[in-house]
Amino acid sequence: MIMNIVKRVLILAPHTDDGEFGCGGTISKLIDEGKEVFYVAFSDCEKSLDPGLAPDTLIKELMCATAKLGIPETNVFVKKFEVRCFERDRQEILEEMVCLNNEINPELVFLPSPNDLHQDHNTIAMEGLRAFKLSSTILGYEVPWNNLSFNTTCFVTLSENHIQRKIEALKCYKSQANRFYSSEQFIKSLAIARGTQIGASYAETFEVLRWIIR
Repeated sequence: MIMNIVKRVLILAPHTDDGEFGCGGTISKLIDEGKEVFYVAFSDCEKSLDPGLAPDTLIKELMCATAKLGIPETNVFVKKFEVRCFERDRQEILEEMVCLNNEINPELVFLPSPNDLHQDHNTIAMEGLRAFKLSSTILGYEVPWNNLSFNTTCFVTLSENHIQRKIEALKCYKSQANRFYSSEQFIKSLAIARGTQIGASYAETFEVLRWIIR
């Protein structure tokens, strides 16, 4: 089982909260298993905030959420790429990822599915594949409201504690609480549905984009 030999894991999130939605339960499980987990959000989405909110609102919410999952503050990074403009900045984003690969040297990378329709998510997926294809196993995470299609080729079984931590992490995003996909019912129901596919109580599913066994 590859999770047994993995030591360093990198989560690539286009925006704050994408990593928690896509693999928050798995992050919690990896932390419980003693893995070193790093989280990089490529935009603080300041332009997307409601009027009157402080510019650093989502950064503070991200730090709260990742702490709930157990990621050390020193392992969480926020880049300043402009939301919805990643395609314009894709070369700079690629260079950032190459630096991350050199600095962290992760065995396992989680990033959005290449089938994700959001332009920023798709850019992170494609540039992430370029940056990490020679060195890391790469799994694409599920963001159902953006995925035109999704290949459920990998499942991670989770406990109720892992799902509850994911829910508590996402509750930190108070500025995003009105989003229809932020409900506790949806998050838990999706985990139950994915678990049902493999005879487990709860699970998250991923697309296998690169599988390296050393």
